Amino acid sequence: MDSKNKEKSTLQHKILTGVGIILCVILIPILIINCTLIIKGWTSKDEVPTLLGYAPMIVLTDSMVGENDDNFSGGDLIFVQTVKAEDVKKGDVISFFDPAGNGSSITSHRVIEIINEDGKISFQTKGDNNNTEDRL
Repeated sequence: MDSKNKEKSTLQHKILTGVGIILCVILIPILIINCTLIIKGWTSKDEVPTLLGYAPMIVLTDSMVGENDDNFSGGDLIFVQTVKAEDVKKGDVISFFDPAGNGSSITSHRVIEIINEDGKISFQTKGDNNNTEDRL
């Protein structure tokens, strides 16, 4: 092998090594995060699995498509964070277990009214792209 081919081979090796390192730096944390969420979801079936207080969710419908800056559509990935009910304001988008569903479906809609009866807080919600409010 002459020196020109050896230099070219060494350069290719360095480039491929650099690409491999970059891919590892990106993909290994993603793998760890996914494995953590899968294990948490498997062990705690009654809770949405979170990592560092955030839960990733895939939007299934277009009920939140609209003209607001915080709208999303079916197929989007959103990250939600648990907050106290007292911290929710009118106009916020919240994710909640849908009482009209089978108890395991989660809906993400905008708060249009906050109801405080005897210290118990509940929210009237509506999808931005829906004609009617959600059932209480």
